[in-house]
Amino acid sequence: MMFKDRRDAGKKLAERLARETWERPAVYAIPRGGVPIGCEIARKLHASIDLIMPRKLPIPYNPEAGFGAVAPDGTVVLNEEIVSHLGLDKADIDSIVMAVLDEVQRRVREYQMGPPLDPKGRTIIVVDDGLASGYTMIAAVRALRKKGPKKVVVAVPCSPRTSVERLEQEADEVICLNVQGGGAFAVASYYEKFPDLTDGEVLAEMGNCAIT
Repeated sequence: MMFKDRRDAGKKLAERLARETWERPAVYAIPRGGVPIGCEIARKLHASIDLIMPRKLPIPYNPEAGFGAVAPDGTVVLNEEIVSHLGLDKADIDSIVMAVLDEVQRRVREYQMGPPLDPKGRTIIVVDDGLASGYTMIAAVRALRKKGPKKVVVAVPCSPRTSVERLEQEADEVICLNVQGGGAFAVASYYEKFPDLTDGEVLAEMGNCAIT
């Protein structure tokens, strides 16, 4: 299954989610790419929507790759195999985490348009435009778990099988439309159009999705 763009992926994922009954659903979208998808799901399920903003911890000499992720509350998830391979010590990791948290907090200030949603006792559906390693999603799930949701569901359009299996250890349910069994994986390869989104586009999208 290929997608025209994130909105198309969101509609298809929303149709899949709508086959089930969700108790007091709330959607949490990961900016930037998860926001158009999350909005489509929220509309279809008549659900509340908010943002959760974890961010990748970049490898120092290769910032496009990561060795883990951090959530806004400071929840850190590490790929221990990569950390060991890179020889990163605690001081290295702490320095990178603090730098990334600065950007995370900037995004929280920039994007938050109202009081944050309270997930306690609700079914929360955590959404992104795809999984790569899955560590960013794990950071989001673990941070949200601390707030007492009844159930945590991860919903994405595409992912490698290894990442789905990784998330199945963290979430109560993982829903993925395209699970790639092997070979090189890239989220963008499942989309005909996959532009980078700006802060302004995220704000405009969220402005059309009421947070209640």
